[in-house]
Amino acid sequence: MEKINSQTILFSGGGTGGPVTPLLAVAAELLKENQNLNLIFIDTNSGPAKELTAKFTEGKIKFIGLSSGKWRRYLSYKNILDIFKIISAFFKSLAILKREKPDLIISAGGFVSVPVVWAAACRKIPILIHQQDIRPGLANRLMAPFARVITVTFEKSLIDYGPRAVLTGNPLKDISGYSQKGIETRKRYGFKIDQPLLMVIGGGTGAVAINNLIAQTLPDLLSISQIIHLTGRGKKSATEIKDERYQAFEFLDHNEVLSLMAAADLVISRCGFGVLTELSSLGKAAILIPMPRTHQEDNASLFKARDAGIVLDQTVLTPGKLKAEITRLVNDSKLRASLSRNIGKIMKPAGAENIAAIVWEMIKKND
Repeated sequence: MEKINSQTILFSGGGTGGPVTPLLAVAAELLKENQNLNLIFIDTNSGPAKELTAKFTEGKIKFIGLSSGKWRRYLSYKNILDIFKIISAFFKSLAILKREKPDLIISAGGFVSVPVVWAAACRKIPILIHQQDIRPGLANRLMAPFARVITVTFEKSLIDYGPRAVLTGNPLKDISGYSQKGIETRKRYGFKIDQPLLMVIGGGTGAVAINNLIAQTLPDLLSISQIIHLTGRGKKSATEIKDERYQAFEFLDHNEVLSLMAAADLVISRCGFGVLTELSSLGKAAILIPMPRTHQEDNASLFKARDAGIVLDQTVLTPGKLKAEITRLVNDSKLRASLSRNIGKIMKPAGAENIAAIVWEMIKKND
């Protein structure tokens, strides 16, 4: 492919890790074609993108923090206050775009992206939106009218977004090498090779409800498995148990998360499509606990329908029920193998490559 020099691409999305990791996968794919690209990432200063981009390919991405409001789909006085934050973020975005002069904006959702995309539309900058989840999120619905292309993970979204939608799959960096390093990763963290390893991950910012369930079942779980627990910043598990078989971290580098996921025999997870894509690529047996009353429930129903994960409803989930499901899966290698095969078939491959190809075409047309 003919390389395009001196182009600036601005990524926007975050608040949580969900929109960040697919965008970084696209960034990595674009850099394979052209190392001279100027890449910029906008997220809140408190979001995970600031730390993740700092570790991305030796500082190839410039991070810009932007404070913005969030529209809540329930009655709250914060909605009134956040209107002013959104307006402020819009004008700050206009200033950023004037200064940085991006040739293209790419977003995968997140409330911080909305004022950025609106500002880009005012400046007639081409916009690409990526829809990860089955149910369109509010941020993407607010941005989609201004996008030239909307890339989607699943066929259903082609109906939701119409003729500008393109089925690409969900972007994910190449993680094929992680599966071969499971023994090495276990040794590095002090876990035994011959004992089951359970990984608990509540999404990019953690999940208090899952953390509490694990804390209440921990003594019993440690009798059947070792546990690596990613709790989220400020959400450390409320347990005082000190045991070498249990290790908890508030945050780990994404490469470490993938290494541990690959090394685990079973994963307990939320149902954002970033982590679901990783579980699918690694072929991991998983217990999925979607965040109640969110798009994650739609994601989880797809995996349940295809026998690609054990889905549990948090609203009725008890410590005893969770312990029973974990015990069942730890003791049933055939069931884990079946879940592993099924989850490995659920995602369309090459999402990052497909989106990168669309990006190059958009830039060429704009030139």
